[in-house]
Amino acid sequence: MKYKLSYFLCLLVLIVSCKGEDNQKRIAENAKDAQKKKIIFENIKKGWDFYDEPINEATEEGVKTWNELRLFIQELAQKPKKTISAYQQKAKAISKKAMALNNNLPELFNKPQIKSRISVLITKVRLLDMFIHLDDIPDKKVVQLVGEINKELATLQRQMDILTEKSKIPVEEGEDEMRRMLLDSARAIPNNPMMPNPSVIPASTRAIINPNAPRVE
Repeated sequence: MKYKLSYFLCLLVLIVSCKGEDNQKRIAENAKDAQKKKIIFENIKKGWDFYDEPINEATEEGVKTWNELRLFIQELAQKPKKTISAYQQKAKAISKKAMALNNNLPELFNKPQIKSRISVLITKVRLLDMFIHLDDIPDKKVVQLVGEINKELATLQRQMDILTEKSKIPVEEGEDEMRRMLLDSARAIPNNPMMPNPSVIPASTRAIINPNAPRVE
């Protein structure tokens, strides 16, 4: 009887000891995980710095009706606080605003080069939203994407400035009409079966048709 009691007590002590070790291991793992999440949060908080390059006054005038761009930049300017969850919600909001950038483009900026830059910007923002929502957040990649978004936004704004400056260059009277006539003529030549081969046209006639054509003596 005494042996059975001793065996039972030893078994009980062993079970309690194992549970104690498991609890300590779990506590240590939780503490390690919490420390890792804290470091990730601090790194993202430090690197979450969106820069919006100032738009010149002329370009700003051109985007007054482009509310989607204004709302997107406003969303970027509002930095989250306190928790990683706040940054995740902010990334989702930024992604939503970025997806709307293709809407209501002003005529001046409704150009392939602008749409191309917007497409790249949207891709970067969506990647940021994806990475920050992973269970094991790659903080370095998130910070890298913030920098890439800044770069794409600056490139977009520079392209907008270029188009604005070009739009201010005065066009001489009749220049647009002349360009259209030349373009229409150039398009008509390959499709006109009645147009003789330039090689059989006398040099003097070619000079009249195209004064810039090289002369063969």
